[in-house]
Amino acid sequence: MGSCFSSQSTSEESLAMPPDIESIVYKKTSPGSPNSVVDGRNQGNMQQQQQQLHRIRDRMFLNGSTQCASLFSRQGNKGTNQDAMIVWENFGLKSDAVFCGIFDGHGPSGHLVAKSVRDSLPVKISTQWEVDTKKNNDLRGINLNTSGSMKCKSTSFLIADELARESVHIDETDKQSDFVQTLKDSFMKSYEAMDRELKMYTNIDCFCSGTTAVTLVKQGQNLVIGNVGDSRAIMGTRAEDNSITAIQLTVDLKPNLQEEAKRIQGCKGRVFARPDEPEVLRVWLPNNDFPGLAMSRALGDFCLKTFGLISVPEMFYRRLTRKDEFVVLATDGVWDVLSNDEVVDIVASVPLHSQAAQALVESAVHAWKDKYPTSKVDDCAVVCLFFNSNNLYSASATLSPEKMMQKCVASGTKKDPVGTI
Repeated sequence: MGSCFSSQSTSEESLAMPPDIESIVYKKTSPGSPNSVVDGRNQGNMQQQQQQLHRIRDRMFLNGSTQCASLFSRQGNKGTNQDAMIVWENFGLKSDAVFCGIFDGHGPSGHLVAKSVRDSLPVKISTQWEVDTKKNNDLRGINLNTSGSMKCKSTSFLIADELARESVHIDETDKQSDFVQTLKDSFMKSYEAMDRELKMYTNIDCFCSGTTAVTLVKQGQNLVIGNVGDSRAIMGTRAEDNSITAIQLTVDLKPNLQEEAKRIQGCKGRVFARPDEPEVLRVWLPNNDFPGLAMSRALGDFCLKTFGLISVPEMFYRRLTRKDEFVVLATDGVWDVLSNDEVVDIVASVPLHSQAAQALVESAVHAWKDKYPTSKVDDCAVVCLFFNSNNLYSASATLSPEKMMQKCVASGTKKDPVGTI
């Protein structure tokens, strides 16, 4: 249930950081050295950038709701809340575009890594999207003027309705395919740039700390999602009988997946579970039982990057229909105790969309205490994006807030038809 081991669950001796790694991570910088001056400048620049971002009106990263979404995070009992989240409307200065993201940090500085990615990655995607769109438009103009046949490189996406991890070509018009391909390329380049930036940080430990990142951009009826780690995105959609049903949009990228484990082992990383957690496969260094990461892709965690851990996002695309009602992004603090179906039922039952994320987090906390009474509750973060926001603030006359919460907490007997892949 944890991404990395904590001293709360195992002995200090078994979790001791290898001396060679410890010397790198915790190397001190003397106050008068040139590096300390650079560190101060970097920290000052980061703080200035954060202040500028926080002043953007359409960008929200704290508990609350926007015109089309609700978001909520709650600290667990394991220490600092390492989860981060964001909703950014009018994304890329496009009135019909919205960006959402969930980030679950791990390691000693996981909370700082998650917040840094929350602040930097959306900006990179927006900037790269603008650059790539302009470049493609210029190429299209050249193609029309010369009557040539310039071919765009083909792409494979994971489509949510298809079998998990099956690559298929997008069957859309040329213009639609270009749009999706452009955004997909922007995601890929931005994740790569984000990881390079983390590696250059001198004031945050990204060597033994990292974060998940499940992010989406919705523009019009197009939904593009990028994912590294074990946070998850699901959709609530209407079935033929008008009942709400869950569709898992992303794959939990863990070392229990055969192709993920094969890549890691091919790079001399080790994959195995501890005897006290036989159901949780983890990633380890070749010659040290460290760090025991419970995911196969992440941003940061550079101690494992040469041993099979990668930051390449797996990309997903869906063309939205009238039956699709909302998307839920959440960290594993939610998915460890609630199934996809339960999550969709809870969100759909909340009369105020603006309260949906909080209701889901409250239900997850209750489920933790019920299912794992002797365990510490994990951090939980949720973003709910609604495609029809007409009733975001309209109260329902059928359920009071108290009854709504009772219903949320009570849901929990259905089996998940999609399941964790």
